[in-house]
Amino acid sequence: MLSKEKYVAPKSDYYIHTPSALAKELFLYPTVIGNFRYEAGYELYRNNYTSFLCMYIKQGDCEITTGSIKLAAKAGQIVLIDCYKPHSYRSDNGWEAVWFHYDGKLARGYYDAITNKQGNVISLASDYRFKKYLDKLYFSYKNTAPINETVINNWIINIMTELMVSNQLTASIESASEPVEDVIAFISDNLDKELSIEELAKKANLSPFYFSRIFKKETGFTPHDYIITSKIDHAKYLLLNTSLSSKDICYQLGFGNESSFCATFKKKTGKTPREYRTNF
Repeated sequence: MLSKEKYVAPKSDYYIHTPSALAKELFLYPTVIGNFRYEAGYELYRNNYTSFLCMYIKQGDCEITTGSIKLAAKAGQIVLIDCYKPHSYRSDNGWEAVWFHYDGKLARGYYDAITNKQGNVISLASDYRFKKYLDKLYFSYKNTAPINETVINNWIINIMTELMVSNQLTASIESASEPVEDVIAFISDNLDKELSIEELAKKANLSPFYFSRIFKKETGFTPHDYIITSKIDHAKYLLLNTSLSSKDICYQLGFGNESSFCATFKKKTGKTPREYRTNF
C-alpha cells in the first residue's frame, strides 16, 4: 500500500503482516514493513507501539529519541528502537529508510543483546549481509511473493545476528567472502547452464580478474574448476540415485554433448559414468 502520511513522499510503500498462531509462539515475525522517503519536517512521536523497529537509513539523516536518549543517525546506519517505550524520530532535512516493525517471544532478547553492546544506532563494518536479508524481506512483500513464515523468521534472525556479530569481523574479510558465498549459491542453482567468469564476476559486482583471485583464495578452486567439480558431483549423485541415462544427465548439467560429459567425468573420477554406476 502507498502511504498517505503527511511529509512522507508519494510512492512510499508499506505492507502489513498478520502472524499466524504458530509464528507468535515460535518465530520472529514482521508486523509492518516499508520503504519511506521522509520529507524535511517529518516528525513522529509515539508513547507506545507494540513492537520493535529496525530501520536502515539509505540516505539523509534523522534524530532518534528513545526514552530519555537522543541520538543522530545517518546514511548507512541501522536504528533499533523498543517501540513499547516512548520514542520519536524526526529530521529537518529528510531521509529515506527501509524499515520493519517486528516482534516475537525472542524479540526482546535479541533487542537487549544488540543494544546493550552496540547501542540503538549501529554502524556495521560491512552491511552486505544485513542488506541482503533486509532486501529479501522487503521485496518478498513488495513483489507479493508467497509468504513462508519459517523463511521470514530465518531472514530476521540473520538480520539480528548481523547486528550482533558483524563488527567482530574486519570489513576486508567480509567483503572478500560474502560475494563468493552468493556466487556459490548461484552456481548451485544454475548447474544446467553454461556459466562464464564474466557473468559470475558481474553477479559479485567485481572485475573478472579480482573475482577469480578471491574465489580461488576462498574455495581453493578457480571458478571454472569449481563449476566443473560441482557438475561432476551432481552427476555422481544422479548416477547412483536415479535411472537417468548418461545422455540425460549430460544435458541436465549443461554439457554440450555426451562425449564431452563422459570425457570430463573420467578425467575427474578415473571412471566413465557407466563404470562409476556399475562399481558403486
